[in-house]
Amino acid sequence: MVTHHSELKWIDELRFDAFQNGKTIRIDANPDETTTTGVRPKALILTSLAGCTAIDVVELLKKMRVEFSDFSIRVSGGLTEEHPTTYHTVDLTYLVKLAHAEDREKMEKAVNLSQEKYCGVTAMVKKFADLKVAIEYL
Repeated sequence: MVTHHSELKWIDELRFDAFQNGKTIRIDANPDETTTTGVRPKALILTSLAGCTAIDVVELLKKMRVEFSDFSIRVSGGLTEEHPTTYHTVDLTYLVKLAHAEDREKMEKAVNLSQEKYCGVTAMVKKFADLKVAIEYL
């Protein structure tokens, strides 16, 4: 069984450093956006979702020999009003510039495979939020 590990250390105020596999991520819940030095914990869920599915899709596109020059993911989440606030809606949009328009079907297949079979973060997010997925071709 695979186990992931992470460690969190308080720095000051509402700042923490998270350590994972020798890498550091600064987490900061400072309400003043201009002095924040890190990312918000809840938003990391959205980032994790984007990262997980991005890895899947790029690997699948490479296996399918689909040429692309640009690829990014835009993700946003709507929070509930009651506490504890949680995401109740998540919108995930893949933005891709394919070398050949006829590869759109393969792009859609890669996204569907990631969403339905491979991305564990997607599976977790679907347990607490309505996930809407779209593809925009650049």
